[in-house]
Amino acid sequence: MIQLETLENDARIIAGYARVSTDRQADEGYSIAIQTERIHSYIKATHGDNVRLEMYIDDGYSGGSIDRPAMNKLIHDVENNKVSKIVVVKLDRLSRSQKDTIHLMEDVFIAHNTGFISINESFDTSNAFGRAIVGILAVFAQLERENIFERTRSGMQKRVEEGYWMGGGRIPFGYDYDSTKGILVPNDEADTVRKIYDLYLKGYSCQHIARSLNLKYDRLVQQILLRKSNAGFIVYNGQEYQGKHEALIPLETYEAALRAYQERSAKARQITKTGHLLTGLVYCGVCGARMRYQKWGERQDRKLLCYSQQSSKPYLVKDKDCNNERLWASDVERIVINDLFAMTREALHDFSNEDILIRTLDLLQEQKKKAETKLSRLYQLFADGGDEVLLSTIDEVKKELETVNQKIADETSITSAVSATKKNYEQLADLESGWDEMTVYEQRNAICSVVESIIITGSNIQINYKI
Repeated sequence: MIQLETLENDARIIAGYARVSTDRQADEGYSIAIQTERIHSYIKATHGDNVRLEMYIDDGYSGGSIDRPAMNKLIHDVENNKVSKIVVVKLDRLSRSQKDTIHLMEDVFIAHNTGFISINESFDTSNAFGRAIVGILAVFAQLERENIFERTRSGMQKRVEEGYWMGGGRIPFGYDYDSTKGILVPNDEADTVRKIYDLYLKGYSCQHIARSLNLKYDRLVQQILLRKSNAGFIVYNGQEYQGKHEALIPLETYEAALRAYQERSAKARQITKTGHLLTGLVYCGVCGARMRYQKWGERQDRKLLCYSQQSSKPYLVKDKDCNNERLWASDVERIVINDLFAMTREALHDFSNEDILIRTLDLLQEQKKKAETKLSRLYQLFADGGDEVLLSTIDEVKKELETVNQKIADETSITSAVSATKKNYEQLADLESGWDEMTVYEQRNAICSVVESIIITGSNIQINYKI
């Protein structure tokens, strides 16, 4: 236990500690100047002029953490037996955390025979009563801090519900924060965000995109792709809210990128990161087992071998007597790549059918409009003095309208599917020009996005596409 007499005769310095976190606290009477003056006056009144007083000041630091420059220096000096007493104006200047306050009192100050005095609360730790009061007041300081946090969180919740940005914190790439309006505003990087989505939906990997756009790392590309704020939303506490800020991309683009990311991630988990282009896609057409790459002969090349023809992984064997041929992997890879891009060019050439579908849809819309107009006139005639003949005609037109609506729904579904397929082919065509510049892993991701499986039966190669 600290003895008061020991402290009174101690040759060590007395430390005054002052802290302010905001300008508002200074306006409320807790400025550094006011705290310093009160500490000097207190020491003069209680100890006279013949004492060594040194001020430790943290200007602009929160009381939520004790990781502050002056506080760290004070702790260091206490632990090196340079301080006899510490004086503050108010307990919460030391810390607003109960845990930190108790830690400082018991593990630092008392453990090194250093007294603690708070002027406002009129106590010091030279006696048991003072130490008990410190613990009680620390509980209330912690309670106030938690109340402030709850009020802040409640206010922030209301902000995001109304579509305003949370304020402060990390601003999304491609935006600045307008504090006067409380919303995000696009900046010079907004076009980079749009390019990221465009390139990713064309099949390029995050690594390739980061390299192409001179971004620091591919992780940033991934973060941007998955950030729904780019589509005009605010995600807060796991909930989504419509934001007031301008969207950088349409919601459809974000959702398409999210689906592509999930599909690629799922495929990447299935396929090991080897240097082989077709890993995980090739199957034996004789027995149905998977086929693997295997180094072969002096050519330093590899052949594709059926798992049934080796005993290293018996659980993959489908038929131990399988006699399927073993083809050179490089030959199969070349055939797959050539077929992929040839199929793409041919498909794009044949997509004139999409225009036919669109024209058909236009004609159906015109039929619908005529039927609706006719039905409206019949209802008017019936209202003026209808008869059974009019009712029968109305029923016929209503059935005609239902038939046209069904045809429109069917044609719309077909047109959407054709448009989506065409977009996939266009993305493949974009990849062809830069294929040789892509890494094997990037090429494999592109192939996996469109190829379901490759079946080898003898020298015959069958490629099954997803599109």
